[in-house]
Amino acid sequence: MKPLVNVALILLLAFGNLGARAEPPQRFSYRGPCDASAAVALDADHFVVGNDEDAVLRVYRRGRADPLGPGLDLAGFLGVSPGAEVDIEAAALVGRRIYWISSHARNGKGRKEDSRRRFFATDIVDGTNAQAPQLRPVGAAYSGLLQAIEKAPTLRPYKLQQAARRAAEAQDGFNIEGLTATPDGRLLIGLRNPLPKQRALLVPLLNPAAVVAGEAPAELGVASEIDLAGRGVRSIELTGSSYLIVAGPPGDDGSFMLFRWSARAGDAPQRVAGVDLQDLRPEALFAIPGGAHVQLLSDDGGVRTESGKECKKLPPSQQTFRSLTLPLLPDAR
Repeated sequence: MKPLVNVALILLLAFGNLGARAEPPQRFSYRGPCDASAAVALDADHFVVGNDEDAVLRVYRRGRADPLGPGLDLAGFLGVSPGAEVDIEAAALVGRRIYWISSHARNGKGRKEDSRRRFFATDIVDGTNAQAPQLRPVGAAYSGLLQAIEKAPTLRPYKLQQAARRAAEAQDGFNIEGLTATPDGRLLIGLRNPLPKQRALLVPLLNPAAVVAGEAPAELGVASEIDLAGRGVRSIELTGSSYLIVAGPPGDDGSFMLFRWSARAGDAPQRVAGVDLQDLRPEALFAIPGGAHVQLLSDDGGVRTESGKECKKLPPSQQTFRSLTLPLLPDAR
């Protein structure tokens, strides 16, 4: 594989102008962390990224490789030590509030790490003409979500309490990697693992605002079981009246697919045809406001460069993640 630090793969393909705005290339590389695993569009030109390795949220301008400033370090707000692996895996936008969720998983050796158990929120603060939108943390970070999941009567058939005691990518382990808003402002939590009967689980979080306000523990609804061809949820985004879902393997080995799901009772997710995800490992998906495109970000932490090193083992100044911009596909009917 060509090194990620060389952006020779940028294709001079655009999907036309959105008003007076020129689209960045279809494929692009951004500098910063390698493990881009959660992202939300702040406006048509800017997006924010969370990653696996630290508690820093970084804002980017689309088509500009470097982040805008050092980022917002939330280690203190989250109650973790500086540089702790928070394992931020997904984000969802509700109004002007972004909800963030970590994996709530054990590490690769099956060890419990409290820093990976966080659910929290930031609000978007509008910038000036010369400044990108900013973020500010709100409420308090919540660390009781896994306990709520384990105890929820609606989730008992899935034996998630046992799953949460296994390594994240082990057979029938536990790992959260998706989060999206519902049309009524609630959230759906997407699991990468486990896959009961080879189906992915989407768990409703019914009271996210009350949780981050410290007013109530998490209240969870009845899970949806969806067939993603034996894959788990890696990212999910509400677009229009249906959901786009990036599906990937519960472990490291396997391929990725893109699905659209209507969320209607009895409707199965439909694989999106004609989309080439190439060699990407997409773990963040978001719609670009004001246009007709979606952007996928690849978690490239484990990708080896020509030096033989994994991307996340490179010096910070050499770490990159890849992006792919696609036309926004119509809702399933």
